Amino acid sequence: MSNGVKQTAALKLPAAPKVELGQGQHELWTGDYYNEGIGGHGGMFDKLNEECGVFGVFGHPDASSLCYYGLHALQHRGQESAGICTSDGEKFNYYRGMGLAKEVFNSETLPPLKGSTAIAHVRYSTAGESKLANAQPLVFKYREGDLAIATNGNLDNANIIKRELERKGSIFQTTSDTEVLAHLIARSEHDDIVDAVKAALKQVIGGFAFLIMTKDKLIAALDPNGLRPFMIGRLGDAYLFASESCAFDAVGGEYFRDVQPGELLVLDRDGFHEDRFAESGKRSICAMEYIYFARPDSDIDAINIHSARKRMGKRLAMEAFVDADVVTGVPDSSISAAIGFAEQTGIPYELGLIKNRYTGRTFIQPSQELREQGVKMKLSAVRKVVEGKRVVMIDDSIVRGTTSLRIVNLLREAGATEVHVRISSPPFMNPCYYGIDTPDRKELIAAMNSIEEIRKAINADSLHFLTQDGLLDSIGQGAAGAESGYCMACFNNNYPTEIVDTGKVGCACD
Repeated sequence: MSNGVKQTAALKLPAAPKVELGQGQHELWTGDYYNEGIGGHGGMFDKLNEECGVFGVFGHPDASSLCYYGLHALQHRGQESAGICTSDGEKFNYYRGMGLAKEVFNSETLPPLKGSTAIAHVRYSTAGESKLANAQPLVFKYREGDLAIATNGNLDNANIIKRELERKGSIFQTTSDTEVLAHLIARSEHDDIVDAVKAALKQVIGGFAFLIMTKDKLIAALDPNGLRPFMIGRLGDAYLFASESCAFDAVGGEYFRDVQPGELLVLDRDGFHEDRFAESGKRSICAMEYIYFARPDSDIDAINIHSARKRMGKRLAMEAFVDADVVTGVPDSSISAAIGFAEQTGIPYELGLIKNRYTGRTFIQPSQELREQGVKMKLSAVRKVVEGKRVVMIDDSIVRGTTSLRIVNLLREAGATEVHVRISSPPFMNPCYYGIDTPDRKELIAAMNSIEEIRKAINADSLHFLTQDGLLDSIGQGAAGAESGYCMACFNNNYPTEIVDTGKVGCACD
């Protein structure tokens, strides 16, 4: 198996309860490697793990190539696996593999993916063993034909539904929530795929954006609270779907509109059909998209991410000014906020920290000493910029605190006389149940310690977080006006849905 890349057989979902295992579905990527700086469980960086990204095309003769470029634009949302499934109106052509989109798809794997309809997926990264079976889109065979599904998000009640289905005879071949939805569709009393999808979606709870494809239909659905970003684009007569608008720019498309909470969109030979599977709940767009996850050139709810982050930096400067010589941001997601902080205070913004973009994935397992000092593999302090200076270090969040300590010490080792840490989000105190892979609450430093205790733990001269009001004011209301709202549960413990399984954190793909 070259580079862990392998085409996998479709999962079979016949009407009968028994489900046969597809060949290769339990293939593991077992090479000894270490994802330096990408994050993941046990990695040297304690940043939150990215969510997944989805991309879809309907009505374009070169759908697979559009998906390929769309996945490149969404690569920041997941680096573990990538996949594309196309339909030529008669059959599916699909390929999934471990690694980045450019590692999975090449001149041999991309051309066979013929068809004018396609869905594609990038999965968030982990360090350690990875299952190729969980790479998406997942492809199934059931009584009404071929079915492919890609999702971004998390179904909070997936384990409960899964146990119930298993008692009725279902056999699951992956650990992905996506397969739960497939079983619900396959077991539906409805033969019509749209009705079956509606009935299935009504049974799940959580934050999710689904792309569902048959040989002649593309279906898109967003959770009733609109927790996950999901938008529609146009390219000529073709329709596009993506987790972020930057993917439309990558393929020469244009943003059309956001998918609305509870909305179900169906595209087929008869056109574009707007429908619903649920009434819209309290709109609750994930605030962390604006703070950290989304690319700066993306717009979510008509709000530009870079501009929102600059406003966060400006507001942070007003809430927690400190006299200093230079302002620097932790690359990449904190740069915009650092620029805003510098503009508001008049303190020069400098590149005090440089990111090494070429560490990536290696098959050399570092020593324990290298693990402990591993931040230096990913970041370097510019000595001539920070030496003898009072530095304001802007970051977007603190999770466990280990990375902040390492970066503060990195700046001190480079000669900074003072390091003042400013965080462009409120203290992260609660786990996410809607698609962000977060630690248990007891591992979140802000949940267990005061601000002063955190300051001491990260060796900073001062520490301030953006207030919740400051964050909301900085994001703004966007095109939805007063109807727009944000999920702030990770900061205030106010979850927009009932949490039925408190152990179900992370991404639906895992």
